[in-house]
Amino acid sequence: MSSSDEYRKLIEEAGLPPEALPSDAFFNANVDGELARAVKDASEASNLADEELHVIDNNEIQAARAAACEAGGLEPLKIGVLISGSGTNLQALIDRIADGTLNASIELVVSSRPSAYGLKRAEEAGIQTLTLSKEIYADPIAADEVIAHELLAHGVEYVIMAGYMRMVRAPLLATFPNRIVNLHPALLPSFPGAHAIADAYERGVKVTGVTVHFANAAYDAGPIIAQRALAVEEGWDVDTLESHIHEIEHELYPQVVQLLADGRVQVRDDLTVAIHA
Repeated sequence: MSSSDEYRKLIEEAGLPPEALPSDAFFNANVDGELARAVKDASEASNLADEELHVIDNNEIQAARAAACEAGGLEPLKIGVLISGSGTNLQALIDRIADGTLNASIELVVSSRPSAYGLKRAEEAGIQTLTLSKEIYADPIAADEVIAHELLAHGVEYVIMAGYMRMVRAPLLATFPNRIVNLHPALLPSFPGAHAIADAYERGVKVTGVTVHFANAAYDAGPIIAQRALAVEEGWDVDTLESHIHEIEHELYPQVVQLLADGRVQVRDDLTVAIHA
């Protein structure tokens, strides 16, 4: 059975629409060439292109959006969302867009698992999805080339990681420099890694919280955009702590995406972040 046939079977078993299948570029042996062409197309479409290939960074987009905001002609921020599981933070973004408090448009939802419930949430909201499978497409570099290509093809300006359990690698990081945003359930640099809530609870901290940061090649060490603290009360178990952490995430993440939509976020040379009024 070919890779494309295996994917179609996985998508059918998960009850997803045929649109969840990757584009032909996913099955193209020359996907790196497809990605290079997509970067070039996006660069030219931005009107920021040089004669040579130009990859747009956060500060360029933020400056352009700030100017558009000043002029009163700000379009919704085009975002892609990466998920692996239930998609509650994806749902928070969908809800804020629907109620008019978030000026963004989710152009594509990418899941690392065909079984992720977040894909159902996207489908119900009428959002295009892309389903990957670690078992079939195990090479992380090739997978990220595909994801980067698909995001660019959908006009995505920022990539929002919402419970995405695969590390993003060079193809995505280079294509979206300081334009991949991650949510971490602790106050970085404390308690990095995949088990931050349990690690903080077991350490007995009295204050923990949530961090939103740009992803870069250093795991959980990218420029910090926003943080919100949470006092841990006596008598809480780890599940109670996790519930309160998620409540903060669902509030803070859409607020940060709105800051990006308004063009208010600049990354300084020292990799700290300035939030402009």
